[in-house]
Amino acid sequence: MSTGYLETGRSSQKQRTRRALIEAAQQLVSDGVVPTVEAAATLAGISRTTAYRYFENQHALLAVAHPETAASTLLPPTPPEGAADRLDAVISAFTQLIADTEAQQRTMLRLSLEQDEATRAALPLRQGRAIGWIGEALEPLAGELTTAEIQRLVLAIRAVTGIEALVWLTDVAGLDRADARALMRWSAAALLRSAEAGDPPPVGQ
Repeated sequence: MSTGYLETGRSSQKQRTRRALIEAAQQLVSDGVVPTVEAAATLAGISRTTAYRYFENQHALLAVAHPETAASTLLPPTPPEGAADRLDAVISAFTQLIADTEAQQRTMLRLSLEQDEATRAALPLRQGRAIGWIGEALEPLAGELTTAEIQRLVLAIRAVTGIEALVWLTDVAGLDRADARALMRWSAAALLRSAEAGDPPPVGQ
């Protein structure tokens, strides 16, 4: 739905309706259900016709149902200067977000593996938000590492954090959530130290 529709005529009520649909979709995700516009409308007590004025299809609804959607940065208002402190702040916030929204995250992970390619491509999990957050944390490394080395480091850190890592650490390795978060933070810091010591992630041969 266009921003203009929200801002013209009874905009406050429209904002509330949109929020109700988003919350309904997020509740469905928390329950392990793939949200559709119709299902969200039913749960929110809103007509299907009205719901489709806000979200034209399931892809649009999925894009806002993910709990990470609103976060443009995970750095604190006054970010640290050093890469290590910035990275720890971001990974701490990221792993806390994952822990706080684990049910939704697990559903989105399942969808990213099970759905058709068009649906998977629309999922926030596939759109690299965490990569952007980690990249922002590592901005002080510019000049110390090449752009390509920083990008590989970002990918390496993302590989050991997030819902995928949490699922493996808890479901397979048997760690509790606190230990899993601590290990993810340690792994991210260790990768950064290795890169700063002259051993950035390698390029495949």
